Amino acid sequence: MTLLRISEAARFLGVSDDSVRRWVASGRLSAHTDATGRAAVDGVEVAHLVKDGNSTLNDSDDDGVPSSARNRFHGLVTDVVMDTVMAQVELQCGPFRVVSLMSAEAARELGLEPGMPAVAVVKATTVIVERMERTERTVRADG
Repeated sequence: MTLLRISEAARFLGVSDDSVRRWVASGRLSAHTDATGRAAVDGVEVAHLVKDGNSTLNDSDDDGVPSSARNRFHGLVTDVVMDTVMAQVELQCGPFRVVSLMSAEAARELGLEPGMPAVAVVKATTVIVERMERTERTVRADG
């Protein structure tokens, strides 16, 4: 079993450390102790919360528009760099920075400018997943 410290679980769930502690106290997450004696939760349980949409990471706001894209990140436009043909639009979506390259025409039509709310909708045929290097903060209970 992969154990995550409270702060790590909170970061993955997009909630505060206190929220994770309350979830442990209410039984929503199981309490564990990692190899260093610190409070931890089961990584699989955290993954289920994220997958089931029971955390803020899965944005369940539906704008009513049918779409095959399942990844919608609500955020704030932080930068727009535009030339005559292309635009680079940067959004801060919670803890995530999302950058989109689009035609300058599309950016102008959308009226994109820093400070305005926007939604990054992602549909990809290729998603590269890298394994995070294990640190002393993330330990395995079976090893």
